[in-house]
Amino acid sequence: MATHLRSVQPTSDPLDDMSLPGWLYYDPEFFEAEKKAFLRAAPQVVCHVNEIPQPGDWRTIEYLGESVIVIRGDDGEVRAFSNVCRHRGSRIVDSNAGCSKVLTCPYHAWSYARDGRLVGVPHRSEYPGLQTENLGLFPVALEHWRGFLFIALEPGAPSVAEMMAPYDDEVAPYRFEDLQAIGRVTLRPRDLNWKTIADNYSDGLHIPVGHPGLTRLFGKGYRIEANEHVDRMEGDLVDKESANPSERTYQRVLPSVPHLPASHQRKWLYYKLFPNVAFDIYPDQVDFMQFLPVSATEAVIREISYVVPDDRREMKVARHLNWRINRMVNTEDTELITRVQLGMQSPAYVAGPLGKSEVCLRSFAKKLRKLIPEARLDSPPPPGWSRLANAR
Repeated sequence: MATHLRSVQPTSDPLDDMSLPGWLYYDPEFFEAEKKAFLRAAPQVVCHVNEIPQPGDWRTIEYLGESVIVIRGDDGEVRAFSNVCRHRGSRIVDSNAGCSKVLTCPYHAWSYARDGRLVGVPHRSEYPGLQTENLGLFPVALEHWRGFLFIALEPGAPSVAEMMAPYDDEVAPYRFEDLQAIGRVTLRPRDLNWKTIADNYSDGLHIPVGHPGLTRLFGKGYRIEANEHVDRMEGDLVDKESANPSERTYQRVLPSVPHLPASHQRKWLYYKLFPNVAFDIYPDQVDFMQFLPVSATEAVIREISYVVPDDRREMKVARHLNWRINRMVNTEDTELITRVQLGMQSPAYVAGPLGKSEVCLRSFAKKLRKLIPEARLDSPPPPGWSRLANAR
């Protein structure tokens, strides 16, 4: 199967033709260096603004050991805060969604208004001189992008708007601002380094080998490209009907979508924002997926689906079939990337060659080598190197 692609600019670095060494996929110190170098600053999608329409509605995300809550205030504004009480550091809310008149800590009942202000302190007389105006919840940077809400633990990364600017015209017709969630956020823990998942998402060469269903749907037309901050993948549904019942029915029933151009009526489109957030964009729905790092060998895949409201029976059937098709794709990917993770952890693996067509993997490896120069090494430096790297 031919893979069409757009190449990144060539350089004279000999490592541009090589994949990343295996130790980067399991070394705890490299994971610590990643957190400092770019993971904490990377924007993370929390939810869609339409999921918290009323004052007091909130959603949370767990990222790199931090819990962040996004809540709509009485004034209609959406804000993000660290989910940590200013008294003794207790987590304030425990679930991933809710609605609250006030946010009350379950430890000592300190309470916070929907705009983060400290408004309730039991035994107030025991704290002479307490300046409640200085003890509100710590704010977290929040970005609104086409209806989606992103947080960042630290500054330093480009905004989502900046990253997606080259594709703004393509995304605009999908009416992201009108999307409504279907189902709920699912969390899939995996004994994998987050990069193993991210690499696979942008890998075009494994499609004809590992995903027979996608090959039946796209034929030889799967295409990939690497931009500065975003990998873009796409496949157009072929006219030849699949032998698989779910795929064939999806091809038949997928209705025309009035707000999409003719070029995208039967296109499956994928964007991966560096380093770990992805959007799967179909004519019938939009999914987001995050590869949340937990440790050097653990990650959580976080995902949910959104749709533009459409009550047509054909659209409902298409969305159900989309789910069935992609559950199989996810099952196939889980087996594939588990094999890769096991291989990366073997001393028998050394960095292998990258083909000219593997533009997304080349781009990703080049970014990592630039951000963390130790990624150029075949083996880890002496213990303690990450502290020196983080001091740079």
